[in-house]
Amino acid sequence: MVETSHKSGFLPSLADPFRTFGARVADWFAPASEASADDGAYRISMEVPGVAERDIDITLHEGVVTITGRKETTKSEKGETWFFSEREFGSFSRSFRLPPDADGDGIAADLKDGVLTLTVPKRGDTSPEGARKVPIGRR
Repeated sequence: MVETSHKSGFLPSLADPFRTFGARVADWFAPASEASADDGAYRISMEVPGVAERDIDITLHEGVVTITGRKETTKSEKGETWFFSEREFGSFSRSFRLPPDADGDGIAADLKDGVLTLTVPKRGDTSPEGARKVPIGRR
């Protein structure tokens, strides 16, 4: 269910490592996620500890749900001696392509204890939007 893109062309160019560097850095900072489904809905859960609800944006466009956010630094160095810090700060973005039977109009989000959970109900009709059966005629 995770949105991915492929590289085009047969031979890599010399600029390819630099062209994809931003995407690799974004993947490194991307929050851990998981996707699951039951009979009635799809669920996407993402760990976003320390990210305020106001700093999370969820959009749905052409069957792809994108979650973006930003975790701000709160470190104050006045009068403190820092030995190390393993906390991550910055922006993140994750995109997920929904299956054809997902009802994007019914998507709901919940943020609790640093975990963002999206619930996307399934439609009863499993055909993709706008799809129709084409009858075969006989001549």
